Amino acid sequence: MPLTAIAYETEARPTNGPQIASKQPIANLTGVTKRYGNALALDRLNLALHPGEIVALLGPNGAGKSTAIKLLLGLIAPTSGSTRVFGSDPREAATRTRVGAMLQISRITEMLKVREHLDLFRSYYPNPLPMPDILRIAQLHGIEDRLFGQLSGGQKQRVLFALALCGNPSLIFLDEPTVGMDIEARRGLWAEIRILSALGKTVLLTTHYLEEADALADRIIVINKGRVICEGTPAEIKRNSGGRRIRCRTSLPSELLQSLPTVTSVERNGEATTVTAVNAENVVREMLLRDESLSGLEIASPALEDAFLALTKN
Repeated sequence: MPLTAIAYETEARPTNGPQIASKQPIANLTGVTKRYGNALALDRLNLALHPGEIVALLGPNGAGKSTAIKLLLGLIAPTSGSTRVFGSDPREAATRTRVGAMLQISRITEMLKVREHLDLFRSYYPNPLPMPDILRIAQLHGIEDRLFGQLSGGQKQRVLFALALCGNPSLIFLDEPTVGMDIEARRGLWAEIRILSALGKTVLLTTHYLEEADALADRIIVINKGRVICEGTPAEIKRNSGGRRIRCRTSLPSELLQSLPTVTSVERNGEATTVTAVNAENVVREMLLRDESLSGLEIASPALEDAFLALTKN
């Protein structure tokens, strides 16, 4: 059955996060340490990917994200620890035919047409994805007969995404997949990634667009200095920012606000006061009881960016 037909059926019965988590992992890094000379890239890292989930791997530059992906792709070996993909060594040919990757460092010749690149990559796999499905998923209709070198940056990104799908992989690595794309193309690609997940395919995503991780990921793994420092759903990760933000105009002194239960920070900017609190509703009630003149009240949920900065600043 073509992918388009499968996707149509799957959209009517979306997957459930807890069901995904209950399945056995299809890829593992277990106690992995990786050294480059005296430099420690990964420090006893544990990471697991389950069928059908979209996982965002986040971290500052040099955190070890690229090293982890290279290990799972079988491009390098660990100094110690175990790397398994589909229960086997990721360097085995049978394992690699079930994996697709879109990497920032990807380079392909600019003198071939888009369709020629796709035909070439499809020939590498025993059961490639049908060409019409690849063109639809990667939004390549209308440019399939153009030379790769004549494409815009965003169009080239879509071609590289298409090449990652040629083998109809069960595990897909997407490294900064929407760089150079406009908003419409980016959101279109997000929709296709969600369909791939609904089909049972696992996606490991790295991105500097934290909005992208928030919108797509079932689970976020934050690493720093080669270790996992936080893991959970986007909502769980955002709770690590210290709570929700209360913005208002109030005469209450900062010292009093800071003393209220669950308040983590107080900032003054002219007439505006911003209070961050884990239990924002209770704090607002207390503020209103103490200051009847309080005005301009706004309560905002934390952004993933706030949580990321809070987790990695040290």
